[in-house]
Amino acid sequence: MSRVQVPYDHKLDETLALLRNPGLLLASTKADGKSNVMTIGWGTVGVIWGLDIFVVMVRPSRYTYEFIEESGVFTVNVPSPDLREFCRIAGSRSGRDMDKFAEFKLSTTPGRNVPAVTIDACPLAYECQVVHHNDVIPANLSPDVEAKSYRGHDYHRIYYGQIMGVWEKVAEK
Repeated sequence: MSRVQVPYDHKLDETLALLRNPGLLLASTKADGKSNVMTIGWGTVGVIWGLDIFVVMVRPSRYTYEFIEESGVFTVNVPSPDLREFCRIAGSRSGRDMDKFAEFKLSTTPGRNVPAVTIDACPLAYECQVVHHNDVIPANLSPDVEAKSYRGHDYHRIYYGQIMGVWEKVAEK
């Protein structure tokens, strides 16, 4: 598999549309080489502090949270249509209970600019270095958002990841 570097806003409309359905695949890798992946449905891409940033939200209860906390890096992998079922499973099963990559026979490749894996089957992968994080403050949430998304518990940590590279899969010649 070969990838070429593309601008951060390459196919951004398609990426953000997939964020809603079926979701994007957030992966991170610990120093010992163990990796985990989860499906995310909330996030955005833009320019903050003059940097290209991918903002993702991870609840502290999620297994991936400890990976990002330890490593300070993550990748966002844009799934192909044939990964729809994997997105469903990756969003509903914990990596504490199963190795999702092994279970679905998905190969990964180490990131080129960050020490986290990218998913080979995904046509596009964003490599991100955390430059800031903060926690959702319940008192600052609108009551409607709090009631719909939290119901008083498990508030997200918001990670601002500087996009260190975006890589698109290209056909082998």
